[in-house]
Amino acid sequence: MITLRVWPTERDLLAGLSAFVAQVEVEQSQELMDMMKSMPHGLTVTIKKARLHHSRAQENYYRKWCNQFANHCGMTPGEMHDELLCICYGYEEIETKFGTKRRPLHRSGTANTKQYSELIDVLLNVSAEMGFAVPPPPSEDDHG
Repeated sequence: MITLRVWPTERDLLAGLSAFVAQVEVEQSQELMDMMKSMPHGLTVTIKKARLHHSRAQENYYRKWCNQFANHCGMTPGEMHDELLCICYGYEEIETKFGTKRRPLHRSGTANTKQYSELIDVLLNVSAEMGFAVPPPPSEDDHG
């Protein structure tokens, strides 16, 4: 990981950063512009490797609360996990000798950080709708 400081007097660097963000993350471009309006001590830019898969912290958080929510609903952790996968990623119905079964279109083992965040959001929303309070996940900053 690399952390850089860009001072308010480094106008060319700030303009380049702004142009870069506008090309890569259009949605966050306005947020950067707002930050740049009031930054007496400059900006801190952090660069880290992108993760192909979700983080261990994401999985630990999800598994802990998925298991507790499953218990609340009278389901096994595996049943709850499959149910949340179906809600999050969609499913296909398969005819078996035991009847129609739903299978998620995507498994969590290959989910990247963004996809796993979507699964966590489904857990938060579905549990809230059913009266089970799951605390919000810790931010990445809390994990160092």
